[in-house]
Amino acid sequence: MLIKRKSIEQVESSRRPPRKPKFAPVTLSEQDGVRYLHFGTEWVQGAMRIRKPDWPELEYAQQMMAWMLFLEQPRAIAQLGLGTATLTKYCYRQFPDARVTAVELNASVITICASMFKLPPDDERLRVLEMDALDFVNDPDNLEAFDVLQCDLYDATARGPVLDTPEFYLACNACLADGGIMTVNLFGDHPSFAKNIKAMKFAFGHVICLPEVHDGNVVAICFKQRPVVDFDALDARAAQIVGATKLPAKSWVKGIRAAT
Repeated sequence: MLIKRKSIEQVESSRRPPRKPKFAPVTLSEQDGVRYLHFGTEWVQGAMRIRKPDWPELEYAQQMMAWMLFLEQPRAIAQLGLGTATLTKYCYRQFPDARVTAVELNASVITICASMFKLPPDDERLRVLEMDALDFVNDPDNLEAFDVLQCDLYDATARGPVLDTPEFYLACNACLADGGIMTVNLFGDHPSFAKNIKAMKFAFGHVICLPEVHDGNVVAICFKQRPVVDFDALDARAAQIVGATKLPAKSWVKGIRAAT
């Protein structure tokens, strides 16, 4: 997750060199076999069950995989905001034919994911980039380069996405190939929610919000093009996902039904 942009990007005189970004401290806690990541506050930025390091422990992280209902074999997946590398690791293990890219601005987060959250080293399929997600989605080299984007960009207070403008979401859309899907972690009870939904609906062909889960998290599914939703097919696909991964895909279909 990213630190709030306005807290690290100060307006500088042209006579002064730019300041280096300043980040909140990266801290850890553990309880009942689960390791948590924090940015110096009580807000949880991610979690890992120590005995199941590749499993998405938090329910909202599981919902971030709801694009699997529509895309069975993605070729390229990008994660904006590394967190505890939960989704990056899961996609890397679950889709052995896919390239997985993670984008994280804070070098300390990358380091602690490698040392404390079992993030594997870069290889021919996995790359972790230390850079701003906004720069990443605006890079011409990433135009139509991904089937899936997963966006989880929060600052130390963890109450609203750092990047939330129509321009940002348009750039995300441009990174998706035809039929591409983006999932976004939001807070339903925060003023930023309506702003983000409005910006997503401006930028994407269709947006569906899954039901709110623990502590107010709401996952939005953003489609590059409006899909034809066949619930019989989604039910069948959900059963496949549950059988293969144990992810609660049937609840995702139920949530999509409720939202349409």
